[in-house]
Amino acid sequence: MAGLAASFGSGAMTNAICELEQSDTIFIIGSNTATSHPLVATRIFRAIEKGAKLIVADPRKNQIANFAHLYVRHKPGTDVALLNGMMKVILNKGISDDKFIAENTEDFEAFKQVIDKFTLEEASNISGVSEEDIKNLAKVYASADNASIVYCMGITQHTNGVNNVKTLANLSMLTGNIGKPGTGVNPLRGQNNVQGACDMGGLPNVYTGYQSVTLGDANKKFAKAWGVETLPTKIGLTLPEMFSGIENDEVKAIWVMGENPVVSDPDANHVKKALEKLELLIVQDIFLTPTARLADVVLPGVSFAEKDGTFSNTERRVTRVRKAIDPVGESRQDWAIIQDVSNAFGYEMNYESPEEIFDEIADITPSYAGISYERLEGPGLQWPCPSKGHPGTPFLHKDGKFTRGKGLFHAIDYRPPAEKTDNEYPYLMTTGRVYAHYHTGTMTRNSESLDFEIPEGFLELNPADAQELGISDGHKIKMASRRGEIKTKVMITDRVEKGVVFMPFHFEETNVNKLTNPAYDPIARIPEFKVCAVKLEKA
Repeated sequence: MAGLAASFGSGAMTNAICELEQSDTIFIIGSNTATSHPLVATRIFRAIEKGAKLIVADPRKNQIANFAHLYVRHKPGTDVALLNGMMKVILNKGISDDKFIAENTEDFEAFKQVIDKFTLEEASNISGVSEEDIKNLAKVYASADNASIVYCMGITQHTNGVNNVKTLANLSMLTGNIGKPGTGVNPLRGQNNVQGACDMGGLPNVYTGYQSVTLGDANKKFAKAWGVETLPTKIGLTLPEMFSGIENDEVKAIWVMGENPVVSDPDANHVKKALEKLELLIVQDIFLTPTARLADVVLPGVSFAEKDGTFSNTERRVTRVRKAIDPVGESRQDWAIIQDVSNAFGYEMNYESPEEIFDEIADITPSYAGISYERLEGPGLQWPCPSKGHPGTPFLHKDGKFTRGKGLFHAIDYRPPAEKTDNEYPYLMTTGRVYAHYHTGTMTRNSESLDFEIPEGFLELNPADAQELGISDGHKIKMASRRGEIKTKVMITDRVEKGVVFMPFHFEETNVNKLTNPAYDPIARIPEFKVCAVKLEKA
């Protein structure tokens, strides 16, 4: 969100999912789309059937790479070098969209100076991708009439994640592939309502609709809506800052809702110690997760099937969710729990239904102003939808009219990951998902059929590395980083190159996040899950 907002003025997926079928070229980087977003992948497969070219860049040859016109395997954490190399080719070959750049963007010259001094040889040496493949990637992407970029956490979960996103924005503007159907820069959200949580102000620096807490007008508007004299203007803490705050005795209590940081956060041993130090830990969830087992108080929330409300998905589409069954046992609606706690604290909330809450959202959120439950009876609406008669917005920044005015080029040099390999820790580890499980397995591992599909964690290891280590397929291995160690089974595969290993993060018993690096991006504060130096030995 931070990267796209800085470049375009809006930190959301620029185009609709269905528009992928209108793309001539689709560039996937840092996304295991077929496994993690199978419905989006279906649109991509349809585009390929219609003649679109698929190009894929990923350190691991994931499933969708098998369908690519061109696949390149770059080293983990070298995305900026690869992308800058592509843009070097585009500028050298004169296949940039100079008219679009001149009319709709700014700071192009500063960006160009960085690209001019960067050589294709450097791009190849850093990324591990041949110069010829970089040239081919650039030509295929830049020569398309409508080219779309699709990315996910392989781009964002780095100490330079924001710069990675800004660089993708540079690439789209350089070729004019923004502001029209079948183009754009399209992040795929990790969970079904991540976009909605952000839209609702589930961030430390904004109210709903990304209205800054530091701006006086927004502050006054929300204070009036909520019947208080003033609201804080200080930006709150991000998740890594919360854990630092616990260590420094500045954070005494945390209320966790629908999240499992003991498994999902980096340096998990440290996370667990921090949570145990709290004076009060409250967890609101549908299962007794590893995090909930540490809690002083567990509040039983409800699943999607037991609630009414809305989801706002990765393409900014707001859709209705309707209750299918009554809440099980003593579980209660999440909004009702929050309301009761608020009333107990002395701030009265008197909402009668999710629809009443949504009406307030629309009243104070310009991008949602035209949305109502009545208008969501069909397939939903994509924000911005600023008025009652507005049809919603399938794609953003139409005709180069960016939300911020003009698109902003950023001059970005390559910066290596926070952790490098050395003689003691000679392998690079990256993490991700598998098709049968979702996030930390809170729900999927409670499904017998899904857990039967993939019941335990595993480490993907290149055959050459396995031979050097004397490890056979299915044998156990000990993997350690500078933060901890785990034991897990090995899967020998050429999906990963020599010197790189991959492990899914869904499994508490083999919690790979005991090893991952808590170093984080200086702007977005997202940890570097995707690059971690490790050592391997027989268990």
